[in-house]
Amino acid sequence: MIIKNAGFLIFLLPIFYFSCTEADTNTTVNVDKEKQTEKQLLSEIRKYPDSLLLTQNLIEYYRNLGNYDSAIAVTDKAINKDPNIAELWDIKATLHYENNDTLGAINAFENAINIIPLPEYVISLGSLYAQTKNIKALELSDALLLADKSHAEKESYFIKGLYYTYTGNKKKAVELFDSCIRIDYTYMFAYREKAIALYDLAKYEEAIKVLTRAVTIQNNFDEGYYWLGNCFKKLNKKQEAIESYQTALMYDKNFIEARDSLKTLQ
Repeated sequence: MIIKNAGFLIFLLPIFYFSCTEADTNTTVNVDKEKQTEKQLLSEIRKYPDSLLLTQNLIEYYRNLGNYDSAIAVTDKAINKDPNIAELWDIKATLHYENNDTLGAINAFENAINIIPLPEYVISLGSLYAQTKNIKALELSDALLLADKSHAEKESYFIKGLYYTYTGNKKKAVELFDSCIRIDYTYMFAYREKAIALYDLAKYEEAIKVLTRAVTIQNNFDEGYYWLGNCFKKLNKKQEAIESYQTALMYDKNFIEARDSLKTLQ
């Protein structure tokens, strides 16, 4: 029951240096700018076809537009040219994940790990295994714990917690998320998932305590306020729920679930 992006998938694209996200009141001008940017990117790639950076910029351009088909097509073309670049498989995985293709993301991360088992790839794959109730999530978690150089103890417990959340053992999940928080008290994902597990167990007051601590540590934690709103709503505390949803939207105006929940109360 994760509302937004899982938050721990690693996307290794460099910062895109072309401007294609600024708002413009003139739609025609925007379209023209986009076409010019695309034309420029394609022209540069034709001049330097072996430049991975230029390929990544084109991928990011399509991604920023929400054109995942084109972004994935460019990535696939680069992979076909050299299938041993793990970073391209990581990019492909993230594109599939953002495009709601979990199985495609899993397959791509598996390929990345076969090339080089970087901890960030293992963490991302483990989280996806957990969400799909694949017991391999526990195997990867244990591997992370055994690999001292990975420095991923909290992520290991987090993946296990996710696995038990998705397989229905909420109490076990809460214990594992507590282990994450003991290792790193600023790890917001663990607070969120612990609160959600408590929410699913109808322990709304306990969830509120967890979330209150989270938003105290990180006061712009929009998902924390959203779940506070959900808990207050369950306890028939309408005003507190409204204020929580409003705060979530203050930090993320595009938080659709918070906006919809607020509408139901107003």
